Amino acid sequence: MLHDKQICSHQFERRLGSIKGNRHQRQQADICGSQDYLFRSHIPRLSNMPGLFFSHNHPTELKEADCKLGEGKVHKRKQKALLSAEEVMQWSQSLEKLLDSQSGQVAFREFLKSEFSEENIEFWLACEDYKKTKSDHLQDKAEKIYEEFVQIDAAKQINIDYHTRKATAKKAQDPTFTSFDEAQKTVYVLMERDSYPRFLKSEAYLNLLNKLHVNGVK
Repeated sequence: MLHDKQICSHQFERRLGSIKGNRHQRQQADICGSQDYLFRSHIPRLSNMPGLFFSHNHPTELKEADCKLGEGKVHKRKQKALLSAEEVMQWSQSLEKLLDSQSGQVAFREFLKSEFSEENIEFWLACEDYKKTKSDHLQDKAEKIYEEFVQIDAAKQINIDYHTRKATAKKAQDPTFTSFDEAQKTVYVLMERDSYPRFLKSEAYLNLLNKLHVNGVK
């Protein structure tokens, strides 16, 4: 009899534990469900936020619009980059016209490289940049230009006479905005009388001009 009571007692405890376990699981499920609901209910739907992530336009239309806009920008860049026959013809009017053009500077510099005299245009351009320098930087730039182009045995020594070289060296010690004007003028005249006429007769210039004329006729 006692043994039967013990068996009944054990069975009762297992059932009670099972009931408590199921109740705990249901409570946990209810809590998780409530948290999930609160989490989802407080996140705004992207579709309810027009203009922030999505356009009102159809996605395909948006892509087409972006493509057209991109093509327009590329087209404008190409227009700016295009060199006209008229501009290239103006280079033949004077060396000043040639150097006023960025493309002209590049073309003339490449030609001078082929003649191993690119130091002339490099010095001229350095002088143009020097004139735009702030006063507190004049000393440093003057020294750099003098050491690179003017002093004897400089890496890119320009072809100027002894008196101009000596006067320029003196001016570079106490620099002003006009310290290199005399040397720059000498180099300019040298290019104008010597290199520039040969450039206008060069294959590089004539081929470029002919190519632009042909493209203009098409």
